[in-house]
Amino acid sequence: MDVKREISKLQDELVSLRRDFHRHPELGLHEVRTSKIVEDYLRNLGLDVRRCTPTGIIGVLKGNQSGKTVMLRCDIDALPVTEETKLDFISENDGVMHACGHDGHTAMLLIAAKILAQHKDEIKGNVVFLFQPNEEGAGAEDMVKQGALENPKPDAVFGLHIWSPVEVGKIGIISGPIMASSYYFKITVHGKGGHGGAPHTAINPIVTAGHILNAIDSLHTSELNSLKPSVISVCKIHAGVKEIIIPDDLTMEGSIRCLHENDEFVRQRFSEIVEGICKAYRCTCDIEYICGNTLLNNDESMTELVVRTAADVVGSHNVKTKDVAVMLGDDFAEFSRRIPGAYFFLGTGNSQKHTDVEHHNCHFNIDEDSLPIGVEMHVKTVLNYLSQ
Repeated sequence: MDVKREISKLQDELVSLRRDFHRHPELGLHEVRTSKIVEDYLRNLGLDVRRCTPTGIIGVLKGNQSGKTVMLRCDIDALPVTEETKLDFISENDGVMHACGHDGHTAMLLIAAKILAQHKDEIKGNVVFLFQPNEEGAGAEDMVKQGALENPKPDAVFGLHIWSPVEVGKIGIISGPIMASSYYFKITVHGKGGHGGAPHTAINPIVTAGHILNAIDSLHTSELNSLKPSVISVCKIHAGVKEIIIPDDLTMEGSIRCLHENDEFVRQRFSEIVEGICKAYRCTCDIEYICGNTLLNNDESMTELVVRTAADVVGSHNVKTKDVAVMLGDDFAEFSRRIPGAYFFLGTGNSQKHTDVEHHNCHFNIDEDSLPIGVEMHVKTVLNYLSQ
């Protein structure tokens, strides 16, 4: 199979699909139009297609020869961002934007499915194409609970993310931790409201919150191993309604991210510190955690396969295997912690095309020259894995 030639013939369709998804972005769990397009597309290819969660789509391609089963995963949701690019295909949904590249992910996996389906006679085993909703809201676990890894059960899983910090034409991957675990916290500090002119008669939760913020900095610098990265960020604080009223309560929200497997200790120590400070300043507190995703830990042998594939696709000199890991998270981890897997970054950064803007930014865009590379990586990773 001449994969590059196959992709070249589908180049216009690849770009058209990406631009259509970009023009019609949908938030997590509301990807109604997107999932219908994906479902119909896969059925037209002759795949066995089913829904897994209301907007999650799974297509299974059965090769003509028996063998292992490999899964490719992409995410299909957009973000609550008002787009400020000047693209001809700018978002038509007010306040919603594909500001993370999931439009490209969806288009690339559909074209990869089309190419592999056209050559099913050459495939030894099965290929599962999983289109996941709500990645930005940790939707992978919902799909797992509803049987995404069954009938058939994959022996390996691979995924990619378009990545603006990496130059277009390059691929980044490492074995081991590549993306951090993320737990979102909400702290409610309970004090005692009163008059701003008589603070001694009240218990001010805002004062307590200030000490909590200082203690978080001390936790970073004095207790956590700097060689095992952890990041605790408070991103939202709310208290009070008027400048002369001490409020009863205050809420703080943020995230704890760890690029190591000792994240439970970090959360435990965080809770101890918050509760201790609240007690010292006569407050009480409630602490809630929501798991965004667990640690994304690349399997060594699957990583080696991706590195070999990438060297073939873009040349070994364009494969980054150092300084790749990030403190951001991705719930691909919920698949790869159950079956051997590898996740890699597909470079799309190009300063001349202004595609080096940070993800989740209102000016985010991708260099569409990265799309054929992603398709080729999908197809060749599958073929290389199944031919082992």
